[in-house]
Amino acid sequence: MKRIVFKEDNIDFEVLKNILKNDGIIIYPTDTVYGVGASIDSLKGIEKIYVAKERNFKSPLIALLSKAEYIEKIAVIDNDKRIILEKLTKEFWPGALTIILNKKNNVPDIMVSGGKTVGVRIPALKLAQDIIDKVGGILPTTSANISGEITPRSYDELDNKFKERVDIIIDGGESPLGIESTIIDLTKEVPIILREGAIKKETIEKLIGKI
Repeated sequence: MKRIVFKEDNIDFEVLKNILKNDGIIIYPTDTVYGVGASIDSLKGIEKIYVAKERNFKSPLIALLSKAEYIEKIAVIDNDKRIILEKLTKEFWPGALTIILNKKNNVPDIMVSGGKTVGVRIPALKLAQDIIDKVGGILPTTSANISGEITPRSYDELDNKFKERVDIIIDGGESPLGIESTIIDLTKEVPIILREGAIKKETIEKLIGKI
């Protein structure tokens, strides 16, 4: 299949939807960095992401969502963590906070490296939200780069070799933040920051207490 490049203001969403439905993968901009994604219903598509990145299958993808209501389609919200989750999503979503929750059985094992959890986030970029929404509201995603190489913050920073390995590329210029999301794990008794990115630990602690 010939690779398709769309400018952000000229996307054929039906073409995009059909290609992802048929095991294709897409590079698209988010608020943090450029991501590469596949349909959550396509095991082949998800596998293609790992192959394109030259990444082992021990590193899970996260699920970018278009709306918060999609959380409960793929994740279990423990009652004792629901209030914390609601505080975090109200304050930081859409935005650069990835939240780790226990996954539901419909999340493919390959997407989460055989683990029992899944990371979820809503990007604070309308273009990304529109793309995700058009393919069902949930898009397994990771950064659009070969493992170990520069994480692209703009279309111009995308590696040519990596671009050749995908089916669709959305040229959305430069990502607003240019830094990865912060990752917080809510599956532990006390929440844990797994990666400090755009949102600082101290900012989160002011909202939910010491972590």
